[in-house]
Amino acid sequence: MTESLTPDLHPSRDILLTEGGGRARLVWYLDFSCKHTRRIRDVMQRSAGRFGPQNVSMAVRFLPGGAEHTGSEIAARGAIAAAHQGAYEDMHRALFSRPPRYTEALILSIGEVLGLDLDRLKADMWSEATDARLAEDRIVAHRAGVRDTPALFIDGRLYDGAWDETSLTEEVQKPIGVQIRIASLEFFHWAASAGLVLILATLLALITVNLGLHDAYEHLRELPIALSFGETIFSLPLEMWVNDALMALFFLLVGIEIKREIVNGELSDPARAALPIIGAIGGMVAPAMIYAAINWGQPTAHGWGVPMATDIAFTLGILALLGDRVPTSLKVFVSALAIADDLGAILVIAVFYGNGFHMREFAIAVVIFAVMIGLNRGRIYSRTPYLILGAALWFYVHESGLHATLAGVLTAAAIPSRRSANIRGVAAQTAAIFDAELRDPDTPVGHGTLSRLQHAVDRLREPGFHLQNALEHWSNFLILPLFAFFNTGILIVGAQFSLWEPEALGVMAGLVLGKPLGIFVLVFLAVRLGFAQMSSEISWMQLLGAGSLAGVGFTMSIFIGSAAFTGEQLASVKLAILLASLTSALVGSLILILAARHTDNPG
Repeated sequence: MTESLTPDLHPSRDILLTEGGGRARLVWYLDFSCKHTRRIRDVMQRSAGRFGPQNVSMAVRFLPGGAEHTGSEIAARGAIAAAHQGAYEDMHRALFSRPPRYTEALILSIGEVLGLDLDRLKADMWSEATDARLAEDRIVAHRAGVRDTPALFIDGRLYDGAWDETSLTEEVQKPIGVQIRIASLEFFHWAASAGLVLILATLLALITVNLGLHDAYEHLRELPIALSFGETIFSLPLEMWVNDALMALFFLLVGIEIKREIVNGELSDPARAALPIIGAIGGMVAPAMIYAAINWGQPTAHGWGVPMATDIAFTLGILALLGDRVPTSLKVFVSALAIADDLGAILVIAVFYGNGFHMREFAIAVVIFAVMIGLNRGRIYSRTPYLILGAALWFYVHESGLHATLAGVLTAAAIPSRRSANIRGVAAQTAAIFDAELRDPDTPVGHGTLSRLQHAVDRLREPGFHLQNALEHWSNFLILPLFAFFNTGILIVGAQFSLWEPEALGVMAGLVLGKPLGIFVLVFLAVRLGFAQMSSEISWMQLLGAGSLAGVGFTMSIFIGSAAFTGEQLASVKLAILLASLTSALVGSLILILAARHTDNPG
């Protein structure tokens, strides 16, 4: 039964609080000893009255505390046993009406008051069926990420909203706004969603350009958008606003992620960081060398940086789609490698793909960055001054001739880091704030209370985390799709460029062959020479598959390509990037699937 049991309601198995058949299905996990469950019980009862029995089917499951909370398990056993005699609701009310110090004797005395068969009640409490039910409830809850009560599943989905009557009623009735929110959250939480949106944006650009709207597409790309400050006018084409301004926010998030990994992540421990960093170096050097060899002596040789980059969103999205076929340690390795790869790509863009150099503007940018570092040293944790100064930094970096997106990475570096707060202290603080409000529950929560709660919650993580949380969806589902749309509109029908041109051939060979070759060879040598150690969960075949997936360049490769080329050469390079990324994704996925089958059937 455990294998088929889900967080959704099972009428033939679960203990129902309603007659069943309702439009919405609720499964309430409870622990009779849990003070939080006891507090929200009245909310659940009032909400059930507002739902209406015809609209809701509600069941209970049990998640008693661990071995140190034997009383809570005895209460759960007593409730299950009472349900066998049709007296669950009476036992439920009786248990919640008493202090949470439950014993077998108390359960039997309640059963006697309720007129139950006490011998049967005791036998059912300790039966194998009750053991199995409690085990099943716990296993299914843990699979769904639930460790503590109270927990509520609505139509099989864990409810993460507020535990008040209005919020619960809206979640059950599902007005259009709630339906949109649920659908969007489920889509955003799908690991491959960002990659899917990028694919759709790319297809839209290709279809638009090749079905007769090329001129309109180019007009939109070149549409000038200006900001004026008095008599000063700063104007860029729409495409440049996307590539230089919006993508600076993307690089801000990349910088935050890199910083977190260096400070307190996979790249913080030299022993753990060695292998992905070595792999990243191989995955950057080999493609660049292959490209340079193919383009040696050609004016296109300066595009060597294009095949160096790995698109982390696509790569991790493909690994997520492969699911259990890929060991967790390999996913961690690829994540760290892609982050180190991003750092290398950022340095290449900043140093080699700027646009001239202007000392005055560069000096002003240095002063602005120095002020931001001063705020960091002064432990100014508010994100607002860094964002304001970051915007000014972007302008002067752009005007200096360096690539403007460098400002995003520098802003990420300037935002201060700090250890996460002691969660016990913050929990005690928030509990004290709520307890003060509960003394007069009829008075609306004041602004001061909300402000203190917000400050307490903000303190749980560093400023960069909150900034990343606020911007990540905007980056994945607006900024990157816009970038893809404005940079992949390649006119293929009737085009004159050829994929056999050295720049296109160099990009494809670099991504498809250079990436896996460089990663595999350098990691192999590092492990064999004792410089690093690879997880025993990862086979060499899986490493080769991961290296092939790293050849999905897409966003970062197109970004570097746009900085390195123009005209038909740029169109040729972009098409090469798309084809190489598709090939790398298919080859890498196939290798990992075959590797998983080989692992499952070693004979």
